[in-house]
Amino acid sequence: MQLDEQISPEDCGCAPTPREQRALRNPMSRRMALGLGGVGILSLGALGLTVAPTAFAADYPSWDDVQRAKNNEAAKASEVSRIEGLIASLQADVAAKQAEAERLAGEYLAAQEAYETAAAQAEELQAQADAEDARAKETAGKLGRLAAQQYRSGGDDAALELFFSGSAATADDLLAKLGTMDRLVAANQGVYADAVGARDNAKNLSNQAQVARDERDRLQKEAEQKMLAAQDAAVAAQAALDAQNANLDTLQAQLAALKDTTAKTIADYQTGVEVRRREEEARKAAAAAAAKKAAEEAAAAAAAAAAAGGGGGGGSSGGSGGQAGTSGWVRPASGYISSWFGNRGTICGNGYCTTGHRGIDFATSCWSPIYAAASGRVIVAQKLSSWGNYVKIQHGDGTVTAYAHIADGGYNVGVGQSVGAGQVIAYVGNTGASSGCHLHFEVWIGADRIDPAPFLRARGISV
Repeated sequence: MQLDEQISPEDCGCAPTPREQRALRNPMSRRMALGLGGVGILSLGALGLTVAPTAFAADYPSWDDVQRAKNNEAAKASEVSRIEGLIASLQADVAAKQAEAERLAGEYLAAQEAYETAAAQAEELQAQADAEDARAKETAGKLGRLAAQQYRSGGDDAALELFFSGSAATADDLLAKLGTMDRLVAANQGVYADAVGARDNAKNLSNQAQVARDERDRLQKEAEQKMLAAQDAAVAAQAALDAQNANLDTLQAQLAALKDTTAKTIADYQTGVEVRRREEEARKAAAAAAAKKAAEEAAAAAAAAAAAGGGGGGGSSGGSGGQAGTSGWVRPASGYISSWFGNRGTICGNGYCTTGHRGIDFATSCWSPIYAAASGRVIVAQKLSSWGNYVKIQHGDGTVTAYAHIADGGYNVGVGQSVGAGQVIAYVGNTGASSGCHLHFEVWIGADRIDPAPFLRARGISV
């Protein structure tokens, strides 16, 4: 089939229109990719072509190119080689970007764990400093009472008058004044030395705590930077995967058309691609409608539970996933709690290892649904080292919930997508540092992961 030069591209439907060509020339920004919920697919109508990374867009053959090549044996071999190369390039691009996203995700996880270790160390040092300061005050107070007794017994040391002036506001001030009282110190040398030692320890530990806090803050910023890098890499990997998914069907159909020696026409292959595209769009629309309905039902159930006073907290006897609590929160998965929040030994699985446990585990069967614990926006949906396949949702109050060990192929949402409380966002798996199917559930306040159990119980959810 030869293209009549008098027929416009819009009329024949065989080449991109000027508007579509402009779209192909404009690279997709990160903001656009996020806004599309990690999908990033812009259909070019009946052509079955889509916007793809700039490196590939200019090289995609049109159906008209395929038709011309099919009518020329020399051109056919060249076009077959070209299309096979494009298919290989798409697949290699996806593999490389996914590997880079996983590498950066591993760096982010390591940085986050380093921050949490530093934060815990700073808290421990400050607690020790506070304890020593309290001991110094208590011991100095004991000496002060002895000084008062000495004063009432007729002592006339000028330092006693200074002591009773009321200007000693801290243990350090009090010990400095008491240190001038030679008779008191000589009579209570051990007590005074203990008080001074406690004061000095408190100062030293407080200084160490400040150094640890500075290191904590540095590591927090580093973790945040690595998180953004990992998210950018995940968006790039998703865009590459979407480009592959969107264009692979067309390229494979074009390749089959070139190799076909039957009477089947180019138009037949082109029509088949378009039919499959429309079927996929219909499937996605149906899934979105079902998700919206589930979210509305969960929100209604949560409102009813709140009006009735909500459910109570419980032990770890199990519960139903998606069960409504109060204030618009729901239980994120079915099953009982197999591991609580807090430090534990090293856990290894699937080639990954992790220490500590900054969440709670819902033990349930593989491919059980995972529900959004509250309405919000998906900010992470990618493989993250020992977390395995992982989703994070930011909620309206700033709280973030996270869902780990999702099954391969078990994502039901993408980055940037809004979700409702109780919406099925993924399915339980055994990815990352996991030894069996379960949901690892986390609650984040700022950069810190808190114990989800009391958090959920406070919202009427049984765990």
